[in-house]
Amino acid sequence: MNTNLRRASIFAGLVILLGSFAASRFLGQQKAPPARKSSIAQARQVDTLHVRNATIPTTLEIQGVLAAFDKIDLFAEVSGTLEATSRPFKVGSYFPQGAVLIRIDAEEARLSLLSQKSTLLNAITQLMPDLKIDYPESFRHWQEYLKQFSPEQPIRPFPEPLNDQEKYFIASRNLYSQYYNIKSTEERLGKYTINAPFSGVITQASINAGAVVRAGQKLGELMNTSNYELEATVALRDLKYIKVGSPVELRSEDIAGKWAGRVKRINDQVDAGTQTVKVFVSLNGEGLRENMYMRGEVTASNIEKALKVPRNMLVNQKALYVVQDSFLQLQEVDVVKITEEAAIVRGLENGTPILREMVPGVFDGMKVLVKARGEGGSASEGQAEALSGLE
Repeated sequence: MNTNLRRASIFAGLVILLGSFAASRFLGQQKAPPARKSSIAQARQVDTLHVRNATIPTTLEIQGVLAAFDKIDLFAEVSGTLEATSRPFKVGSYFPQGAVLIRIDAEEARLSLLSQKSTLLNAITQLMPDLKIDYPESFRHWQEYLKQFSPEQPIRPFPEPLNDQEKYFIASRNLYSQYYNIKSTEERLGKYTINAPFSGVITQASINAGAVVRAGQKLGELMNTSNYELEATVALRDLKYIKVGSPVELRSEDIAGKWAGRVKRINDQVDAGTQTVKVFVSLNGEGLRENMYMRGEVTASNIEKALKVPRNMLVNQKALYVVQDSFLQLQEVDVVKITEEAAIVRGLENGTPILREMVPGVFDGMKVLVKARGEGGSASEGQAEALSGLE
């Protein structure tokens, strides 16, 4: 009795299980599939430009520190006491070209020179009687030289000898040696006064009036304030865009104004560590100071058959999104030049539609719907709109 009841219970459980499975499958087959969204609803609307390659004017950004082009250290070549001048030899004092910068007391040297000239005058006077007897034809021009001889005036050159005998005779009296000693002393006497070789300002001064100056002592530094030079570095890959004479516009972050200059020199040596080349820009104008930090742009050469796009449109620094058959495709381009905000590229055919601006979540193969824009713009026509502020 118990056995039959257990078998009936097991059989009833199996029937119920199989019935539930059959009912579940039947109901699943009767459920309608979910409606698929239309492809139009999934497409992202984008705005495009059509490529029109053109000649792109470019600039090259540079920065550097100003240095005076004319700047010299002043040293004493003679010894003596420094005298006061009409303009104080102090930092910040301005001296026009030719003005006396430094004057050292030269009285002792002047008297020594007068002594040498007097000795020469005496030697020529003693020579005249013998000259009149042995070389009467030469006596006249030496007599004329003696009449014009003045110890207070710079020594004049000796008369040219008429023959070798006269030259040897003059040399035997040691006159040539005395003459060149006097010329040397006159030259040295001129070093007691230092004149400004160019208009400028004293930037260093290490002496005061009344101090004793030693030969070889540094006295100060003179700097020309009207001619400056900016030393900048340019990447080797960008060097082909500039040349000597290229215009430059510079500005300072600390004071208002713009200054125009030109590339004056380009170094031939490449820095091994940075692969850059030094470029020197000459400029002048009001408000410039040495060691002033400046930055600006060099007017570089034009790039032919190229397209300028915002830098953020580049993908991996080498590709742009183009629209083909309502899908985005990533197309590699030749990146000619990259600036802080823009990129100049080649490799796209005229008329190729490209994204006007980057779309969030964009990917290669993305379905897009191009916005209607009448006739549509081109990358060249639309650059003023798409690239506003990049020039």
